[in-house]
Amino acid sequence: MNDRSDITPNIAQRFRGFLPVVVDVETAGFDPQRHALLEIAAVIIRMGPDGLLQPGPILACHVLPFPGAELDPRALAFTGITDPHHPFRGAVTEREALEHICAPIRKMLKSTGCKRAILVGHNAHFDLTFIKAAVERTGYKHNPFHSFSVFDTVSLSGLMFGQTVLAKAVRVAGLSWDASEAHSAVYDAEQTARLFCFIVNRWQALDRERLWERALQDNGSSA
Repeated sequence: MNDRSDITPNIAQRFRGFLPVVVDVETAGFDPQRHALLEIAAVIIRMGPDGLLQPGPILACHVLPFPGAELDPRALAFTGITDPHHPFRGAVTEREALEHICAPIRKMLKSTGCKRAILVGHNAHFDLTFIKAAVERTGYKHNPFHSFSVFDTVSLSGLMFGQTVLAKAVRVAGLSWDASEAHSAVYDAEQTARLFCFIVNRWQALDRERLWERALQDNGSSA
């Protein structure tokens, strides 16, 4: 058996060259072509020297509705964003928001040797469709995300915990959840990142336990 203990774990090797980036968006409705994108938050997932995943710093910004965007009052009430145009939001255009989020991701791709970012989200395709719609509207040329592949924590949580609601999955995982902070892009992205890392790290630990048990069985049968 080759000794690989001197090889530093590399996140590019963990997911076939993909860099997981947790994304959460808050919107003014469900249709990415019609309804405004109002908030984006992203957390780049990192790998420690022990091979375990950990969330990186939060990247986030408020976004101005694109010209002609529809604002569903029910969606605004859900997110708590009563006035998307309020100057105190400090909102930026969609193109500025994309660059704010994507530039650090592209930098991390280069430093880790990953070839593409893969969006991680709770109901991930919803977030990806809004990102892609903003990219198309603005003609943004540097989108780092895979165009259709995602890691969805709804599916992972259903498998791991039998739960599909983010708050319930987080609590079952033994992580803290503050309901008063929910439905902001920053908080939901941070919690989804913690949940994703917990699930992947726990699966890795279980896999190591299975390998160890198999090695013990093999040694016992050869004695």
